[in-house]
Amino acid sequence: MELTQEFIDGLTVNEVEIMKRIAEELNIRMQQVSAVITLVNEGCTIPFISRYRKEMHGSLDEVQVRDSDKLFKSYVNLETRRLEIVRGVFAAGKLTELLYDNIMKASTLAELEDIWAPFKKKKKTRGMLAVERGLQGLADLMKELEEAELVKRAQEFVKTDCEDETLNVPTVEEALAGASDIIAEETAQDTENRKAVHDFFMATGLFEVKGIGDEEAQKTSVYQMYWDYSEALNQIKPHRVLAINRGEREGVLEVKINVDVDEAVARVQSRSVQHNKYYSEAIADGIVRLLSPAVLREIRSNLGEDADTHGITIFSENLKHLLMTQPIKGTRVLGVDPGIRTGTKCAALDETGKYLGSFVIYQHKTEEAKAALLKAVKDYKVQLIAVGNGTGSHEVQEIVSDVIKTHCPEVLFTVVDEDGASVYSAGDVAREEFPDLDLTIRGAISIGRRLQDPLAELVKIDPKSIGVGLYQHDLNQKKLSEELDAVVGSVVNNVGVNLNTASASLLKYVSGITSGLAKKIVSHREKTGIFTDREQLHNVSGLGPKTFEQCAGFLKIPESANPLDNSWVHPENYPAAEVIYQIVRKNEPVTKEVRIELQEKYQLGEQTVSDIIEELKKPNRDPREDCPKPIMQQGVLLFEDLKLGMTVKGKIKNVVDFGAFVDLGIKETALLHISEMSDSFVSDPLEAVKVGDIVECRIIALDEARRRISLSRKSESGVQGKLTAKQKVEVKKITVKTKDGKTVAVKTSSGAPAVQGEKHLSHRGERQPAVRSERRVAEARPRKDDDGTKYNPFAAFFNKK
Repeated sequence: MELTQEFIDGLTVNEVEIMKRIAEELNIRMQQVSAVITLVNEGCTIPFISRYRKEMHGSLDEVQVRDSDKLFKSYVNLETRRLEIVRGVFAAGKLTELLYDNIMKASTLAELEDIWAPFKKKKKTRGMLAVERGLQGLADLMKELEEAELVKRAQEFVKTDCEDETLNVPTVEEALAGASDIIAEETAQDTENRKAVHDFFMATGLFEVKGIGDEEAQKTSVYQMYWDYSEALNQIKPHRVLAINRGEREGVLEVKINVDVDEAVARVQSRSVQHNKYYSEAIADGIVRLLSPAVLREIRSNLGEDADTHGITIFSENLKHLLMTQPIKGTRVLGVDPGIRTGTKCAALDETGKYLGSFVIYQHKTEEAKAALLKAVKDYKVQLIAVGNGTGSHEVQEIVSDVIKTHCPEVLFTVVDEDGASVYSAGDVAREEFPDLDLTIRGAISIGRRLQDPLAELVKIDPKSIGVGLYQHDLNQKKLSEELDAVVGSVVNNVGVNLNTASASLLKYVSGITSGLAKKIVSHREKTGIFTDREQLHNVSGLGPKTFEQCAGFLKIPESANPLDNSWVHPENYPAAEVIYQIVRKNEPVTKEVRIELQEKYQLGEQTVSDIIEELKKPNRDPREDCPKPIMQQGVLLFEDLKLGMTVKGKIKNVVDFGAFVDLGIKETALLHISEMSDSFVSDPLEAVKVGDIVECRIIALDEARRRISLSRKSESGVQGKLTAKQKVEVKKITVKTKDGKTVAVKTSSGAPAVQGEKHLSHRGERQPAVRSERRVAEARPRKDDDGTKYNPFAAFFNKK
């Protein structure tokens, strides 16, 4: 292969190969991927593509459509960066066939950046300088010749008469050292070597954590579980990585990855025949000095990124189920925001969520509070009272329960999670909605509306403030925000939006509509009155044909004279839908002949016609109807009322790696640990429960001092399996330090297992090859597998058990 300027200029990103790769990963056809990418490039949104372009992409679901788009962008970025690096190295005059092959084989951005790193530095590497001194030929000979012959031939590369003194090679020893530097860098840049070392480290390495400080610091630290902790690299769970990373950032924990560097050297050396010690030592130098630190940095980075991805996935899944909570439609609600010092704020709402009025009660003035509540129930015809679960909630619940029991048993009450209500009430959206109301009244309104239409209310709050995540403040905030916005958008478009009642906060998530356009739609509605058909959207300033195409099918108008405007049928398919509607309204079947005629006349696919028929048979069905309803309270439950063995019913509030938190309608939230979710083994809590689920559990432990509750869904005869075997991991350790002095790998001398406080010996200099030592055994700390006690509020509770 001749690496010419013409060849380099001709390199392009092969999008067809990328699509083939995505198709294999997602187990779909390449044509389906291609269709998705084409539609995205035409300006179509993921919800629109998923619902209204099924024929083009072969009825992929929304997840497959989104993944196709996301992977394509990711792989195009990777290949674009690959070509940038090839051109950069070529421009520097350093591109060899071997280096080109390694760049093209690199499978990750981290590998590419490690290859590129030496070339973007102003200071030349030792290998680069050796090549400039003309020692590449000697490096090639070093791979083939016996030691005596190599030393003899090395004399040919000795020179002392160069105008640039830095290019002189005054001795045979310097010639051999320079050639060794070249081989060391080639060894480190070889992608097969990198993969071998990476896989070996992952299979045998230990993630080791030490606390910083004395015993007193340990006793009071929330990281005490990690004070002297180790776990196999291939076993550590994402939530532990997030906790450890936080502790390290706070300067409380010190982290090292312990690996057997000598064995990694031996494995790479075994891939080729070394005829002389120089070649063997050069390989060792490349692994110890260059490749191992790079691989360990990549492993640490990957662990963090994987933990981020995992945390974001959990947050997204929880948020999705929360937003899909079934609304309480057509009900007058009294929203109650408990408070002590400034009193409890109460706001009445009509069936549509319109604010009717408000008042304040004080828990310590019990009779006055009861009278005010009873008057509000009668004056505003309240059917349901929603009490926030914040400070003072229990006392308010007692008052509400007594009023209902004594005077109005037909009225229901329930407890509503307040998470994010204060964020909303103090935010711009609430101020725009209720500029003349106190923020505490806004909070009461939000609590009430969360029952009437959870989705419409929760979209007004930053998803990160809703409280259904895992270590959300430690995650990549940009990725988290993007993913949560995608989840909200997916749910909003799956449920559909009433064009005449939706707020700008809700409209901005509709397919094709931006935040600015959402405000224009609301402004247009306020000036000209409600929309009476979808075509009137064309009158909104800034809403062009493409935007209309993307959003119209998701915006519904109950007030329209055309029933299709309040359905999922897209306006582009109204002609065919009108024919189907006339048949369906007579309760007659749409025959095969009619289907074929419609497909031919209106150029529609079979799937589109079937979708229209199904929609018109069950028009405007809300997918949230399949989700559980809120639990209505029969009375007031206290922590003191709970007893071991008692059966309680609650709602899943949050799902995390080690289990789920359950809202029992009291101030304290209970924990349903993963090990107590079922008689059978549960590997992922999300497979057993989801946010919003109503579960019946048995109380298996109560910690009165910490007011903590442990639940179980196991049958009384269920037996919890326990791990009894200690896992032992063999490892040898060597300290490798980067230029900033950070230890990235550790190796102790042979002999008895290391004890706490043992000092690690650093490598004796860059030029020294790795010294082989006897394998030693380090025992990983015995632990339950994912016992859920690592950095969570129930840690001490479960340790007591």
